[in-house]
Amino acid sequence: MTGKAKPKKHTAKEIAAKVDAATTNRGGGKAGLADRSGVEKGGHAKYECPHCKITAPDLKSMQIHHDAKHPKVPFEESKLVNLHAVHVVETSKPRPGVRGSLKK
Repeated sequence: MTGKAKPKKHTAKEIAAKVDAATTNRGGGKAGLADRSGVEKGGHAKYECPHCKITAPDLKSMQIHHDAKHPKVPFEESKLVNLHAVHVVETSKPRPGVRGSLKK
């Protein structure tokens, strides 16, 4: 145990974990939006479950998900939504009835 005046040392493993966390792109936020959406590089999720809207990167993963979460419904590959083929860009639209100013 160290004394009060001595600063505690960090281990090499802890320092490496901090550097990795600080410098690795985790794909979140606006920087990873294009990658997640599947427009440019193919994205992470190709298929979407028609029952619960969860996404999976490939057919095998979707079949595993379907067998685990929807055992009573037969698996039909034709009902899966291919997100790479049917990509629709959502724009932020103003809600109807909401105005920018509240002054009368």
